[in-house]
Amino acid sequence: MLILDTVLKRLIRKGDLKITDWSGTTYSYGDGGQPKVHIEIDSAVTARKLALDPDLNLGECYMDGGLKILEGTIYDFLALAMQNTERQGKSHWIHNVVHKGRVVTRRISQHNPVGKAKQNVAHHYDLSGALYDLFLDVDRQYSCAYFETSTSTLEEAQLAKKRHLAAKLDIKPGMKVLDIGSGWGGLGLYLAEICGAEVTGVTLSEEQHKLSNERAAQRGISDRVQFLLKDYRHLEQKFDRIVSVGMFEHVGIGHYPEFFSKVATLLKDDGAAVLHSINRSDGPGATSAWINRHIFPGGYIPALSEVIPHLEQQGLYVTDIEILRLHYAETLRHWARRFADNRERAKALYDERFCRMWEFYLAGSECAFRFGGMNNFQIQFGLNQHVLPMTRDYITAAEEKLRKIENKTPKLRKVS
Repeated sequence: MLILDTVLKRLIRKGDLKITDWSGTTYSYGDGGQPKVHIEIDSAVTARKLALDPDLNLGECYMDGGLKILEGTIYDFLALAMQNTERQGKSHWIHNVVHKGRVVTRRISQHNPVGKAKQNVAHHYDLSGALYDLFLDVDRQYSCAYFETSTSTLEEAQLAKKRHLAAKLDIKPGMKVLDIGSGWGGLGLYLAEICGAEVTGVTLSEEQHKLSNERAAQRGISDRVQFLLKDYRHLEQKFDRIVSVGMFEHVGIGHYPEFFSKVATLLKDDGAAVLHSINRSDGPGATSAWINRHIFPGGYIPALSEVIPHLEQQGLYVTDIEILRLHYAETLRHWARRFADNRERAKALYDERFCRMWEFYLAGSECAFRFGGMNNFQIQFGLNQHVLPMTRDYITAAEEKLRKIENKTPKLRKVS
C-alpha cells in the first residue's frame, strides 16, 4: 500500500478519492471536491498491481472483485483519475517506463495478417448477438453516432451518422460502393435503399455476415447489396465510392501502407472515399494493455499524424477532414445507460465478471473521449481533386434530400 499511496499522493490533486485497504485503514486524496469516490482494496497484491501497472491491472482488479466501489460508480472513479492525469503531462515515472515499453513493442501486438485479423475480430464481434441488442440502437450501429442536437436520441444520432457519411460521399443511384468493415449491415443497407447504390460490404465476423445478409433479404434488396465474409485485401473489383467506419482501429499501424495501397487500387479514377476512425489527439501512443487483452486484441487508435503520410505516399488527395468532438462520449453514455438497464439479462448471457468487464470498457471509453482527448476523424480522399464539389455546402444540401427520402421509406427492421 506504501507504493500505491506514494503514487496517488503525487497524481490525485482534484476531487475526493478515499481508499480503504484490507486492514481497514482509509486513505484520502484530492481537494475534497467532485467527484467523490470511495473504493476498497482486498489485498497487498491488488495494491501492488494497481501501483505498478494500472493500465492493465485496474480493469482486471475491478473484474475480479479485488477492487470494489463503495461510493460512486466505476465511471466516477475513472473520471476522477483521468481528470487528474490525462492531458496534463502528469504521470508517475513507473507508469512512463511501462508505457514506453508498450510503444516500442506495439508493432508486434498489432501485427494483423489475414488469418490473425479474423481471429481478433471474432474475439469481440462474434459474441452473442443478444448482448449487442441490450445496448446498441435498433440498427446495431457499433460506432460513433452523430448528435445533431443535444436532445437527439441514440437512434436519431445513428441515423444522422449514416446520412452524414452518405452526403459526404455524394452517392448517385447506381454507383458501386464498398463498405470495408460493414458490421451488421446498417450503413450498407442505408446506402442501397436510400441512396440507390449497389453496395458490397465486407466483414470478418461470421455473426455479422450472417445477420447483415438476412437483413438485406428481409428488406428485399439482396439484388442491390451483398455482404461478404472476406478480408478487404482479397477484393479486386473497382468502386465509385469506398467507406469504412470503425474498422481502421483494427488494422494495426504496421499495416497502414497495405491498407491505403489496397484502397487506392480498389478506387476508380473518379472515385471518392471516406474513412471514419477514432483519433488520438495527443499524437502517437500505444493501445491500453487491458483493452488489447480483453476487448480489441491487435487494435490501435491512430493519431492523424500517423495516417496522413500514408495517404500522401499512395498519391491520394485529402479533400476534407472533419473532427467529431465529444460525439463518441455521448454515444458511449447512451450505451452505458442501456447496458445498466439490462445488466441482469447480460449476466444471464455470460456472468458477473463479464458484466464488470463490459461496464469498465464502456465507462473507461467514455472517459477517454470526454476527458482524455480522444475524438473521431472523418477523412475524405480520392485519386484526384476534381470529383466532389469545391465547397462543403453540398453536404448540407444532400442531407436535406436524404431526410426527405427517409421519411418516405419504411424504417429498417431488426432481425431477431
